[in-house]
Amino acid sequence: MKISVLGAGAWGTALAISLAPRHQIRLWARDAQQVAAMQACRSNQRYLPDMHFPESLQLTADLDAALSEAELLIVAVPVSSLRGILQRIAASPVAKPVVWLCKGFEAQTAQLPHQVVAEVLPADTPCAVLSGPSFAQEVARGLPTALTLASIDIAFAQRIAHALHHSRLRIYSSADVVGVEVGGAIKNVLAIAAGIGDGLQLGYNARAALLTRGLAEMTRLGLHLGGKAETLGGLSGAGDLILTCTGDLSRNRQVGMLLAQKKALPDILKELGHVAEGVYTAREVHQLAQRSGVEMPICDAVYRVLYEQLAADKATESLLSRQPSDEF
Repeated sequence: MKISVLGAGAWGTALAISLAPRHQIRLWARDAQQVAAMQACRSNQRYLPDMHFPESLQLTADLDAALSEAELLIVAVPVSSLRGILQRIAASPVAKPVVWLCKGFEAQTAQLPHQVVAEVLPADTPCAVLSGPSFAQEVARGLPTALTLASIDIAFAQRIAHALHHSRLRIYSSADVVGVEVGGAIKNVLAIAAGIGDGLQLGYNARAALLTRGLAEMTRLGLHLGGKAETLGGLSGAGDLILTCTGDLSRNRQVGMLLAQKKALPDILKELGHVAEGVYTAREVHQLAQRSGVEMPICDAVYRVLYEQLAADKATESLLSRQPSDEF
């Protein structure tokens, strides 16, 4: 299959590397200088240093060529850039199936990615979200990974999942787009909370409690928005939550750990050099939960640390001092 991966960040690059031995992959980046540098060293030194590109992997800064020659488009840009790239896709003369990888809510609109897709692309465009517990570095190295591909058209989800699936990248199909997207978005906010806990050396007991109660928050909002409990307890919910809250490669967890050291958020983001979606998602989740009347105390605490300058240790004390209640 001819596939264009639109976006040469860590995740887009990793997926392109993983799929290149089995498909004709073209990796597109907006910056022509970045493309030239990747072509020269056959690697993405900015995002995945020392991960060598397969010989068959093509690179381009020509978006029109990437769109016109593909049979499938995989959009690997952050949520903040999703609408813009979709508008370019919509303007293309020939419609192509689209899969997106981004996790979060769009700023200002608080829309999930599939809602943005529905506004921009023609209604009959086959489309799906690919999400789950996946550190880009491990995918690029060929370490075993399992993901969920969800579409309201389950036949399309099954067909594309089968096409992308291989022995090191297991892909399961689903019809629960909302559940997959909610899990992928909220786990990043909870990973910041986990990083704060680890940075404050609160221990493994506290981390286990945070993951469990965080999953309850994720499930409450997911069900409110129309997702399914099974999905939120699966790869793209609980699986992604566990990985992002415990793995040392998690950018969002690193944000939390640095917040625990009382570093300023702008300095943290500059130090990371990568997008940490949880920082922006926290604001949208906070506002959505407020409007919806969904109780999300952990996500609310993260929001207050990020946007109301509440000290990380004070936010933790506030959570721990809440009145006891029934678990379910």
